[in-house]
Amino acid sequence: MDELAAPTRLLAARRSAPPEHAGGWELPGGKVEQGETQEAAVHREVREELGIELRLGSPVEGPLPGGGWPIGVDGTLRVWLAQVSGDGIPEALEDHDALRWLTPTTLLSVPWLPADLPVVQALAMLLVGAPNKP
Repeated sequence: MDELAAPTRLLAARRSAPPEHAGGWELPGGKVEQGETQEAAVHREVREELGIELRLGSPVEGPLPGGGWPIGVDGTLRVWLAQVSGDGIPEALEDHDALRWLTPTTLLSVPWLPADLPVVQALAMLLVGAPNKP
């Protein structure tokens, strides 16, 4: 997101690997390593994939116990609102070949990976300018 208090857009990343996901769009992030908190994993993954630092906001609660979103057969995706901190400009550095800032009217203009689509639909309602948002 571009701003935690009043987000107007969402950053999407197009996968370049693995082959079965190449060309699909997703929310940036990745897996939690052993001994790492979920929040620390978000910071590390975004540094590696996009070359930026983040300021994390609140979690985006999903339907699973603990607030996660289903991914794959038995995986759980955790999502936070986040804002680029400092002067950083996101770049597609690792496992991605393109980035795009999407607005409420362009959110569904990319082919989202199936696991990310329900999250994107939930995030759409948080964006300033979203239909049905006061």
